[in-house]
Amino acid sequence: MMSLFDNYIAFATTVFMGLLAIVNPISAIPVFLELTSYMDRKAKRNIATKSVLIAFCIILVFSVAGKLIFHVFGITLAALRVTGGILVFLIGYEMVRGKESKVQHEKLGDQPVKADQGISVAITPLAMPLLAGPGTITTSMSYSAAKDLTHLAIVIIIYAAICYITYLLFIAGERIVKVLGTNVMMVITKMMGLILAVIGVQMLALGIKELFNL
Repeated sequence: MMSLFDNYIAFATTVFMGLLAIVNPISAIPVFLELTSYMDRKAKRNIATKSVLIAFCIILVFSVAGKLIFHVFGITLAALRVTGGILVFLIGYEMVRGKESKVQHEKLGDQPVKADQGISVAITPLAMPLLAGPGTITTSMSYSAAKDLTHLAIVIIIYAAICYITYLLFIAGERIVKVLGTNVMMVITKMMGLILAVIGVQMLALGIKELFNL
């Protein structure tokens, strides 16, 4: 019983570190502040709430329906892990290099982003691809597809916790930027990138092992 409990704790820790690194809510703060710069406090809170709820729903669907998606498209978990490992490694590598990932984040353009009205800001780019981009979807599906219901529940709960953390960071974004400064935020992003690159290599190695029955 204790061994099973320890297994769940280890799995939850791995999922939390992996999803936290790939979502990297710290890096999403400047985008949120830019898109909501013209809004009052109530409107900012509303956009923050909608963005994390939409992102959570996206990950929930892909986590729960992962096996069905595999069956419909004839995808194996090993292939997903190989692809996901490469994808996650590239995102982490670009974060360590100090470049914004072209895989996880959409380039917002050379011109300042013009803030939009209504729910569209919460949907894109905040919910997708910033909080629930291809890397996050692939990672959550990889963690939940080959596990039992308990492991699936852990993935969903962990991502819900990350969404709540992201919401709090969005609300306190202006104060965080003033306190930490851009240099500290850059260091945090690079650390997350290193963790992400290692997780990507681990996923890739496991996928190759399963794919070729090594």
